[in-house]
Amino acid sequence: MDNKRILGVIPARGGSKGIPGKNLHEISGKPLIQYTIEASKDSKFLSEFIISTDSEEIANFSRSIGGDVPFIRPDRLSTDKALSLPVVLHALEFMESYIGKKYDIVVMLQPTTPLRHYKDIDSAINILLGGQADSVISVTEVGGYHPLRMKRIKDGRLINYIDQGIEDMRPRQELPPVYIRNGAIYAAYREVLVENNSFSGKDCYAYKMPAERSVNIDTLDDLTLAKKYINNYKN
Repeated sequence: MDNKRILGVIPARGGSKGIPGKNLHEISGKPLIQYTIEASKDSKFLSEFIISTDSEEIANFSRSIGGDVPFIRPDRLSTDKALSLPVVLHALEFMESYIGKKYDIVVMLQPTTPLRHYKDIDSAINILLGGQADSVISVTEVGGYHPLRMKRIKDGRLINYIDQGIEDMRPRQELPPVYIRNGAIYAAYREVLVENNSFSGKDCYAYKMPAERSVNIDTLDDLTLAKKYINNYKN
């Protein structure tokens, strides 16, 4: 690993419009954020990981199970419109000032993808350490929601979202695989993050994850699906 210093950041805002108190919402006996904290603790590559939150309740719970919460996130980064990237950059700046050293790699681990395994974290980081990638983002196949099957509606008329001149009637199995970010893992070298203001560099590689570990909690239906997969793992 060449002694790379790797910082994991778990952004966990207290407010949530879709599911109130989402990050502490219990799924199969554990608050949502606990799944990501436990995966981060088990990672072999993370030098440290911290939770960035504006909520004292989330902070207290995270500390109670071994999570590091070195600060309470400022109000300007805690609104509904606050983006994840400034939150991560704030955490990076704080931690580098705190320890007096720079990190080589930063990994964002959103608590809304609780089925991500620690092996997923380490496998994504391992791609980054391979020397060809400057950033890695986790993805999953879109399955039946293929963009070649998507439509737009203009003045009541149905129009192909991707215009190929003709309707693509091929079976799903014959369509080229297409992937979507699943929100589980964003990893990048520090210079990519700071200089590009992005987790996606010039050589951004994919880490592919199966659908059952890619559930991203945004609605009550997502919670139900996550519980189903977790209970299947237990059985």
